[in-house]
Amino acid sequence: MSTPRKRVIPEIRNPELELSLIKDVAISTDESREATVKTTAGEPLIAFDGKSNPFIDYHRNDLLLSLQHMRSDGHDEMVFILMTQCKELTFKAIHYEAFNMQQRIKADDVTGALALAPRIKRLFEYLVKTWDVLSTITTNGFNEFRDCLGVSSGQQSYMYRHVEFILGNKSVRLAQAHANNPDVYPQLKASLNSPSLYDDVLALLHRRGISVPERALQRNWSETYASNADVEKAWLAVYADPTPDNDLYLLGEALIEIADLFSQYRWRHFTSVERILGFKPGTGGSAGVGWLKHVVEHRFFPELWAIRTVLGA
Repeated sequence: MSTPRKRVIPEIRNPELELSLIKDVAISTDESREATVKTTAGEPLIAFDGKSNPFIDYHRNDLLLSLQHMRSDGHDEMVFILMTQCKELTFKAIHYEAFNMQQRIKADDVTGALALAPRIKRLFEYLVKTWDVLSTITTNGFNEFRDCLGVSSGQQSYMYRHVEFILGNKSVRLAQAHANNPDVYPQLKASLNSPSLYDDVLALLHRRGISVPERALQRNWSETYASNADVEKAWLAVYADPTPDNDLYLLGEALIEIADLFSQYRWRHFTSVERILGFKPGTGGSAGVGWLKHVVEHRFFPELWAIRTVLGA
């Protein structure tokens, strides 16, 4: 029998602020649920004490559904806010799963790490589809509320930055967008200065007897990862046995699928913004589409991409 794996909740915000939002919800059991259904004849409960109900108290939908504050008369602003909030929640889910995947890699539990990869991929697929909705916003529709954004920009999302950092795309400069926020900056700074998931995968390869260069195992973790020819050789050694019995090969394939989906998300962002705004400057000080094109060209886990050129040759 396998040992149950304990999940870890990554700290992304001052935990005291998070705990202050929790409402008590009574615990139920198989026995209590069986007893309750006998009293309701199988119909949903409709009477509750207080001024709320357990569904609202558990999910805090009273807060969640009160956060869409339109600042213009533009019709499309509501869906823009809602889909942006959906993306933020999805980034949090991706980060949670990637963080736990990283903990399992550190513990040499490759099987457990691989078990989380399909969910991360599905979350990225969902994230890509948010652009299907956002792309229905027309140029005129966006211009009706764009001025109300001020200098707000998605590049200021600390949840997006956490996902970038844990997957290995570090940036000291972009982390500074949160240096004035004591509720989130300590956690983001810790992520910036810690090994990424990919760094810990390379350490795993080293522990498993695959030759990984020392400069990839001991470096300044806050620096943007640079592709390494010797790391390519390490992955080529792994890919010499591309079979289901080679868990390191399966891990490499899981990582490149995740990287591929993230690239698809960035590409949809790029094309959607160009479609709506053309080459206007971004609201947050960037060059808009010009900046996004630079982002689109980035590849997570670069050696896993590079080896495709020589595999099978």
